[in-house]
Amino acid sequence: MGSTFEIADRPMFGRLARPPMTPATDPRIRPALREALAKFGLDGFQEPPLVDRHGPLERVLEAVRLQHDNFEGFLDALMDGRSVERDDVEETSAFVSGEDGHQIEVRIYRPRDVTGPLDAVIYMHGGGMAILNTFNKVHTRWLVDMASAGLVSVNIDFRNSYTPQGLNPFPTGLQDCATAVQWVHENRSGLGISRLALHGDSGGGNLVLATALKAQREAWVEMIDGVYASVPYTSGATAWPLERRLRELPSLVELDGYTITTAGTDLQTFIYDPTGEHAENPLAWPYYAQAKDLEGLPPHRIVVEELDPLRDDGIAYFHKLQQAGISVTGRVNLGLVHAAEMVFHEALADDYALRLADVKQFTQTL
Repeated sequence: MGSTFEIADRPMFGRLARPPMTPATDPRIRPALREALAKFGLDGFQEPPLVDRHGPLERVLEAVRLQHDNFEGFLDALMDGRSVERDDVEETSAFVSGEDGHQIEVRIYRPRDVTGPLDAVIYMHGGGMAILNTFNKVHTRWLVDMASAGLVSVNIDFRNSYTPQGLNPFPTGLQDCATAVQWVHENRSGLGISRLALHGDSGGGNLVLATALKAQREAWVEMIDGVYASVPYTSGATAWPLERRLRELPSLVELDGYTITTAGTDLQTFIYDPTGEHAENPLAWPYYAQAKDLEGLPPHRIVVEELDPLRDDGIAYFHKLQQAGISVTGRVNLGLVHAAEMVFHEALADDYALRLADVKQFTQTL
């Protein structure tokens, strides 16, 4: 009789190794990325916040505010004052009225002096659905580069679940995204758009997947031609017991602290759904989608990073789509941490170019 395979028989990496590895010592990481992380002191384990979701609300909100400020400062430092404007791209904007009367700003980038309908990508930014500015330079550079590559790119200023003025928990941000997507579809002709894909990173990956699920549930999914989710946060599992994380989504343990921490992400998870009443709602957490939720969805592409705590979130959703018979393709970017090619675009210039080409190829073959 054959022996039982034990996880201990596998090579252990990250926090599962003895002694635990960090980005500085993990042999899987790209050398150029390791150097870039070291410049910002990100090559060790990142420290979790000093408060968790069970702490006083004012301390939780202060911790989330610090996350926002620190990430924005880091992204701004990466851009080092450089302009993101390009002579070959033109920008316009519009305001779309949400169901509650909120005005959602939509910025549209298009190749200058190009006539005729073009394929379009609607972008939803990362930040755990809770933080980061929609129109910061890192996000804007990505939209401008997509337009320079020949796409119409659209940036949606959905409401984060955290703002200094108050909280906008689920489903506020998702509803903003859904409203804006419907507006773009209804104005395809005027915007000069042919095929229309959704694209997002991390928390934005959650939102593009959830927008497609919402569209399927509400019978307007035909407005969306495809969905491209990068490093999506699908599970809301950061507060799960250790045993469950190891069993279902082990990357949350193996790679905890590789540029992002599960404890820090859990504060964003809490702010997104403070009561926990949506903990297994597929529109909040697509990980819980069933076959009936996935039926009729358009083609998807799921891209994850090998050294990302959220790696297994994306892989799990890929498998759900595949088992439901949805057209889906996927890729694991070896040697990279969470959203590395988006953030460290200079150190990983080839990966950034590959991502840009991949988004364009996906959209143009829908």
